[in-house]
Amino acid sequence: MKHILMLPLAALAVLSAAVVIGGTTPKTDSPADRELRKKLTPLQYTVTKEDGTELPFQNKYWDNKHDGLYVCLISGEPLFSSKDKFDSGTGWPSFTKPLTPSAIEEKTDFKLGIPRTEVRSVKGGSHLGHVFQDGPAPTGLRYCMNSAALRFIAAADLEKEGYGKQAALFGKTPTGKEKSSKATERAVLGAGCFWCVEEIYEAVPGVLRVTSGYAGGSEPNPTYKDVGAGRTGHAEVVEIEFDPSIVSYGKLLDVFWKTHDPTDARGVSPDFGSQYRSLILPNSPQQAEVARQSKTGAQKGLGRPIATEIKDLETFYPAEAYHQDYVKNHPDDPYVRNVSQPRLQRTNLPAILDEPAPAKN
Repeated sequence: MKHILMLPLAALAVLSAAVVIGGTTPKTDSPADRELRKKLTPLQYTVTKEDGTELPFQNKYWDNKHDGLYVCLISGEPLFSSKDKFDSGTGWPSFTKPLTPSAIEEKTDFKLGIPRTEVRSVKGGSHLGHVFQDGPAPTGLRYCMNSAALRFIAAADLEKEGYGKQAALFGKTPTGKEKSSKATERAVLGAGCFWCVEEIYEAVPGVLRVTSGYAGGSEPNPTYKDVGAGRTGHAEVVEIEFDPSIVSYGKLLDVFWKTHDPTDARGVSPDFGSQYRSLILPNSPQQAEVARQSKTGAQKGLGRPIATEIKDLETFYPAEAYHQDYVKNHPDDPYVRNVSQPRLQRTNLPAILDEPAPAKN
């Protein structure tokens, strides 16, 4: 049975504010953890990975009254609905229940010397807050969450953000992604962090849609956490839907070679590890042949051999919704400002696309 502390709201607020500086969870230094530190703000990391608590009344969502979903900052898993949010008077976003009970886990927490029930995201493995038995009807519960562990998606943006299934909660009918009436093809490429690669290819004329995801490994249904830990063999890749009457598969590969160092087997700077390896995944014999010829042409003039792997695509797994259009949705993210945006700015797409194809042997 869970041990849940029964205290007045004011007392709980004081206790929670006391740990705002940070949590007590020891810091780790794994490759996945170092990557996460680059992509989160210090406060977001302290809350989600060190079990910290943000200040009351000085956080993003405590007074948010808009309709929409609150999803896990790390995994993008839907956690809470605005329909279950209420003003608890504590200065933190509070909910009467989770959207899906299986999306969270609860565990007894003695960090303040008294038993409380901690709430964590199952898929993201992140600390969210605590639940108390002093909420309103019908549940009598108060899920007191940290804004820094959540991302809010307005009801009007749910389908665009990949949460079409939840749109019905707010009286909206999911329509699905818009389909092109033209015959399209798809390409799957890996050139480092998929946030950066997605942003580059979305700027290419003739590209209709770019989806960040995972491929190239053996484990089914990989998660960002598993791929980052190197347990699946998958790499971060993008699936590019394109109109071949406007841009060819070969031209997409020209962009591929010119936007990263394909000779570095460690990954794509500043991100190293097998999940960031240079990778081309053809989905047809024709694409495989174009890829091999393109690699041969790209090798000319390079001082070191190209390390890019070419292997047939087996399955492409879309990444969590949180990762889609990340650069556009998080322009102030430190990684986006310091890595993604400069990488796009260094890419001279008009010059690349106007170049003649590399000569064949």
